[in-house]
Amino acid sequence: MYKVISLQDVSFRFPDDVDPVFEQLNFEVRAGERVVITGPSGCGKSTLLYLLNRLYPENCDGITSGQIKLFEKAASDYAPGEINQRIATVFQDPDSQFCMQTVEEELAFTLENVGVPSDKINDRIEKVLQETGLELFKGSVIQTLSGGQKQRVATACAWVLEPEILLLDEPLTHLDPVTAQEFVAWLRGLHESRDLTVIAIDHQVALWDGFFDREWQMVASKPVEQVIGRVPLETDQIALTAKDLTVEPIVSPATFSLKKGEIAVLAGPNGSGKSTLLKALCGLKSTGGQVEPKRIGYVPQSPEFLFLTKSVREELLFGGGHGADDILKRLYLDEVSESNPFAVSHGQKRRTAIGAMLCDGRPVIVMDEPTAGQDQAALRELENLITARANEGITFLIVTHDMNFADRVADSLLLLHKGSLSGPFSPTTVWQDQELLKQHRLCPPFGGDLHDQPYESFG
Repeated sequence: MYKVISLQDVSFRFPDDVDPVFEQLNFEVRAGERVVITGPSGCGKSTLLYLLNRLYPENCDGITSGQIKLFEKAASDYAPGEINQRIATVFQDPDSQFCMQTVEEELAFTLENVGVPSDKINDRIEKVLQETGLELFKGSVIQTLSGGQKQRVATACAWVLEPEILLLDEPLTHLDPVTAQEFVAWLRGLHESRDLTVIAIDHQVALWDGFFDREWQMVASKPVEQVIGRVPLETDQIALTAKDLTVEPIVSPATFSLKKGEIAVLAGPNGSGKSTLLKALCGLKSTGGQVEPKRIGYVPQSPEFLFLTKSVREELLFGGGHGADDILKRLYLDEVSESNPFAVSHGQKRRTAIGAMLCDGRPVIVMDEPTAGQDQAALRELENLITARANEGITFLIVTHDMNFADRVADSLLLLHKGSLSGPFSPTTVWQDQELLKQHRLCPPFGGDLHDQPYESFG
């Protein structure tokens, strides 16, 4: 098999930065290989993908040295957009790659951009919708879909190009556990049906169930910190109450309460209304029912929506800045503290938004997928911070598809299915109830502590 990708002594630096994102990088992939790239968030994994699809360096005025070959041809010899017919990309944030209103329009736009004849477009769209199981979403407005559904649409837009190489930037991040398993099985079938090369970035290699031929680590992981112990608060004080909270037609009347210092996880299938419920709690959706208190801290699935300042440090200081320097250090943000929050990695963006809420002094904080894009060290510190703040009396409601994370931090689980809320349940009860797991497309945790989940090399 010949080399479809070859990087020799490649370094890359953004024009406004003194330090490079990475230096003297050597990386090769042969046709048909399945390779996963791992390493700490912020080490340049996404930047590497953007060099492979030629988004960088031209579109960011980046400074590159070394030799990059794609299909045994110098990358710089390709005309703008030429390589994208052979190398397709699914970005970490699917919203960043959508241009049209509906799923069908987005697929058509993708094909039109690469010059597919108009009389063949409809057939290609029908084929890819069937292959990706998105037939029912053909006419759906993309911005009404859940994060997981958007990820599937983004993958379909990449696959409709019939590429030779598929680049995936953390594609399982916003998928519920069962949907993630189905995605991997689907991708395995595509790989077997065509001579497809797959390169993916992911922090949770175990979820891929041996899909990859090999793992390539960019940088050794940071040391994982010791776990902060949970201190149960002996209190009946209610910190959050929602009564008949409704968002028609997505969320049916939901009533629940959380105690002071409680860590609750909200879980359920993609599209069940989890993000909508969080927005309703914070007054960001038109609702029926009542919520107390009104002052709730909110970390959205797309953290950029929170940013208002020109640096990571300023974001943490903006809402009050309580303990900002300590949180910058503990969330591994001190090295990018003066960087523009829009310019850091996706994992760093998410930690910046989380840090801003933790510094804001609010009694209740709700988080939408805070573990997405986090390496082991950053995830452990996030867990430590959540636990420490809960021990001080802060209440958390966290949406996540990561049941290992839920098992480690949650005092209780709330489950959502087709807009209907049930619970609270103890985590152990849910892990042992096969019917609950099946109904909510969940899988029990496959390992408890982060130390039991090291990076693995496949081969």
